[in-house]
Amino acid sequence: MTAAGECDGPARRLRVLEDKEALRGLLVRGWRALDGKDWRTWIECWAEDAVLEFGPWGEICGREAIRAKVEEAEAPFPGMQHHILNTHFEVDGDRATGIGYMWFVAVTGGPAGSAPYSMGGPYDWEFRRGADGRWLLTRQRLGVLWTAGEDSGPEAFREARHPSS
Repeated sequence: MTAAGECDGPARRLRVLEDKEALRGLLVRGWRALDGKDWRTWIECWAEDAVLEFGPWGEICGREAIRAKVEEAEAPFPGMQHHILNTHFEVDGDRATGIGYMWFVAVTGGPAGSAPYSMGGPYDWEFRRGADGRWLLTRQRLGVLWTAGEDSGPEAFREARHPSS
């Protein structure tokens, strides 16, 4: 028995494994939609009261504010891929946390044959299960550890992706 009085048997362990797979699925579905600029599908992965923390942007609160900021930031890239690597999730009932790494690669629209822009860094996520049983992203922290290539985005977004420190 756990401290909450729940059985820690096979059914509970199976539920945790299913939840972890659902969290992976949420991120894969959402970030593939992001790469395709399917903003509706991507933002549906986020809770209404979600918070995004990314570099000098500070905290962006609310699903629609997050969508607007990210859509504007990624508009200059005709093609992009967000790779989510080395993920790990901890599930505690209807709440979960996760960590992973991001490797972002984008076509910058420069001359044919030019090198793509890329960056990478750590993700930290928080999730909660919605009333319908689906997991939603409630908080995402993203740090940038490295960049390569020329970023063709607006100045404010270049600064966010290339923080001076």
